[in-house]
Amino acid sequence: MKLERSDRGPLIAFMLPAITVMVVFFVIPVLYVVVVSFLKWNGISAPTFRALKNFALLFKDKAFARSVLNNVIWALVAGFIQVPLAMVMAIILSRKPKGWKFFRTVYFFPQVISGIALATLWRAIYRADTGLLNGLLTAVGRGDLAKDWLGTVSSAFPAVLIYWVFYVGYYMVIMMADITTIDTSYYEAATIDGASDFQQAIYITIPLIKKTSLLTCVTLASVMGLRQFEQVYMLTNGGPANTTSTIVLYMYKKMQDANYGMASASAVILIIVGVIFIVCIRKLFEGRSEQAQMIRKARRGVK
Repeated sequence: MKLERSDRGPLIAFMLPAITVMVVFFVIPVLYVVVVSFLKWNGISAPTFRALKNFALLFKDKAFARSVLNNVIWALVAGFIQVPLAMVMAIILSRKPKGWKFFRTVYFFPQVISGIALATLWRAIYRADTGLLNGLLTAVGRGDLAKDWLGTVSSAFPAVLIYWVFYVGYYMVIMMADITTIDTSYYEAATIDGASDFQQAIYITIPLIKKTSLLTCVTLASVMGLRQFEQVYMLTNGGPANTTSTIVLYMYKKMQDANYGMASASAVILIIVGVIFIVCIRKLFEGRSEQAQMIRKARRGVK
């Protein structure tokens, strides 16, 4: 559709506030970070140009390499374990079984609690001496498995990662809202053809939400995985031996050391990794999702 010249003015005027906000609060700060990443600067004295030396130092730093690896693992787990769990719960609860409103509230409730509060709670659970987890293991006769979960190299990162995975309420609610918009006639037709609830979920529900709420949730979850900070900071502060460090935590420590050039360089790497993730996710979810095509697949699945 080609816009008439007379329509361009109102359209530009309508978009100008949003564009202004985007430029002032996103584009300019990102450009500023990119510029600082090429400098040696402590925030007080005059900056000196270092070209790519900050990035070279980053790639030689084992702590930064571990931080990048942890963030990539976190983003993959978030996008391809946490979101599928949320999708399963959304599909089950969208069929409104007995007590579905109660369970919807229970699963979403952790989302209204501060991440700092949740991290403090789980720090108490993981405590080596009086922690609930070690207490339960001792109670069931497996006290030999008790350990300092956050202080042991082999268990620290899984302990930080695993508890967070099961907080699926936010993505569950998004997908439930999308599922309710699907025309019920598709399910009625599939039921008449003899499709089970599982087949209806596989051939109707998932394909119809794939390019809307499912894509949105995978993108959001992966980005949140790349931005992890408060949970790690509260639970381990990146230890032991940087095994739980993340890029944002690494950047925070560099800022504490007044090394703003290195901090900005790590922020640039984080932006690049985030862009790569978003592009890969969009490529993964490309494909047709016409509703009629989905119904034909459902019927073929039944046959």
